[in-house]
Amino acid sequence: MRNFKNNYKKNRFRNNSERIFKRNGSNKSFQSNYNELIDNKRKKINKNFNPLKLIEKYTELAKEALSNGDKILSENYLQHADHFVRICDKQNSDKINNEMHASQSNLNKVSEETEKQEIDLN
Repeated sequence: MRNFKNNYKKNRFRNNSERIFKRNGSNKSFQSNYNELIDNKRKKINKNFNPLKLIEKYTELAKEALSNGDKILSENYLQHADHFVRICDKQNSDKINNEMHASQSNLNKVSEETEKQEIDLN
C-alpha cells in the first residue's frame, strides 16, 4: 500500500516560481543567479598589501607577548613576521626580474633599430 502523503509534500511548492526549473536550461533567472553566486565564490583575495607594515606589526606583537611572558605566542608572531619577510623578498626579486627583462627587451629593440639603420645606410 502506498502512502500518498509524501506526494502531497513533494508537490506543495509547485506554484512557487523559484522552485520551477526547466530541464532545457532556458530558465534565465536561475542561470543569472547561479553566475552571480559563482562570481561571489571566486572573488580573488587582494594581495596588494604592504608586507613591511605587517612585518613591523608582528614584530611589535612578538615583543609585547615576550614582555608579558608568553614565549609561545611570541614565537608565533615571529613566524608570521618571517613569513611576510619571505613575501617581501619574493616581491623584490620579482620586481628586479621584471626590470631586467624590460631593460633587456629595450636593448634588443635598440639593437634592431640600429641594425635597420645600418642596412638602410648601406
